[in-house]
Amino acid sequence: MEEKDRENQQELQSGREDGDTKDEQEYEKICYICRRPESKAGNMIVMPGNMCLCHDCMQKAFDSVIGGNMDLSKIDFSQLSGMPFMNMNFVPPQRGEGEPPSMQIPKSQKVKKRKADAGPGFELKDIPAPHEIKRRLDKYVIGQERAKKVVSVAVYNHYKRVYSEGMKKAGKKADDKAEDVTIEKSNILMIGPTGSGKTYLVRTLARLLDVPLAIADATSLTEAGYIGDDIESVVSKLLAAAGNDVDRAEHGIIFIDEIDKIAKKRETNTRDVSGESVQQELLKLLEGSRVEVPVGSNQKNALTPLKTVNTDHILFICGGAFPDLERIIRERLNKASSIGFGAELKDKYQEDPNILSHVTNKDLREFGMIPEFLGRLPVTVTLEKLTKNLLVQILKEPRNAILKQYVRLLEMDEVKLVFEDEALEWIAQEALTRDTGARALRAILEEYMLDIMYEIPKDPNIGSVVVTRPYLEKRGGPLIQMRG
Repeated sequence: MEEKDRENQQELQSGREDGDTKDEQEYEKICYICRRPESKAGNMIVMPGNMCLCHDCMQKAFDSVIGGNMDLSKIDFSQLSGMPFMNMNFVPPQRGEGEPPSMQIPKSQKVKKRKADAGPGFELKDIPAPHEIKRRLDKYVIGQERAKKVVSVAVYNHYKRVYSEGMKKAGKKADDKAEDVTIEKSNILMIGPTGSGKTYLVRTLARLLDVPLAIADATSLTEAGYIGDDIESVVSKLLAAAGNDVDRAEHGIIFIDEIDKIAKKRETNTRDVSGESVQQELLKLLEGSRVEVPVGSNQKNALTPLKTVNTDHILFICGGAFPDLERIIRERLNKASSIGFGAELKDKYQEDPNILSHVTNKDLREFGMIPEFLGRLPVTVTLEKLTKNLLVQILKEPRNAILKQYVRLLEMDEVKLVFEDEALEWIAQEALTRDTGARALRAILEEYMLDIMYEIPKDPNIGSVVVTRPYLEKRGGPLIQMRG
């Protein structure tokens, strides 16, 4: 009987060791305070409650206790119960899957160990071509052909850059015929009126591609030392999107929205802490530098760990509406007009819907962007103002179209929703008058679909609803058909 118990005990112990070996191969402990993994901070000290502390944080804790004038010589540590792992040289016993949950370290306090550099993780043939990326974008984004081409080529080159850097780290050659050439990035500046799809284009790209992407807002950025987000918070968001993996974050994409809000302020007597100074701070990020960013926070403090991120291979896409830029472009074009019979009319560019396509760096400098900032954004792409036909297509054609969303909502009530073509044209025309781009479409539909969404669930016999133009013009009601 004793021999059988001894064999069972040995099998259990061997199973625990195997489980621990497998667990140690996949995961490593992280410090509860500074959140550094075991590979960075060294061996961990396991505290009660399965909290892991690194030696540095434990030493800081002892220093703070000693600084509080506590006499440690009067404390008998041998009498303290529940703290078996306080000995710095004590190795905690092995814990396997057979132990109760209270004796196991939860995986939330562990991170997967980094593997040795084995390349970029994909083959060159697996990189989606620009026309393939654009084809995917066409399913969600209507119009803006030029912008989709530019973004597709930029992301395609970004994938190849990631592949090239991954092969270099692994000590391999991406191509035997090619020389050792470092591929540089080409940052993008997107200019377009409000509601033209700048942010939506990048958000859609983030869903379709497997590259870490962070979307930041330039309106919250201020100069270091003032209330607001520091410049490093932009990279900190990308690090969080990459799962705190520095290698993945260094090949990610950052989209800075509302970039026109940090233009140089005119006629101000106060320090421009959220304008030109922010542009100066962004120069080092756009061109490429090594910056220390806080992990899990937008502000640096004593309790927040820092990681060093190299921005040399991070693709930056900056977008903004630049509301007063059209007037600046028209003034420049009108000055170029001569006098005489062959002169161009002064109002030639007054009603030009694509006036932003004539933008130059001179116009952007007059708007308030500094030359050093524009020089680090070599690719400038403008988005067209949406027309009535494009707005109608946006309503019904994309895979995630607004009308399809309402149709799906009423399908849950077993009611069929139909929009007449004349009603769609009226909605598009009304959106043009509001001058807020595609954002006006949802606002209009929310306004006119309110009564339908409220009244339809009252009667279970309603089978279909047809939205007509007289209903939108408030000259009648929607056509309702009963079941059967």
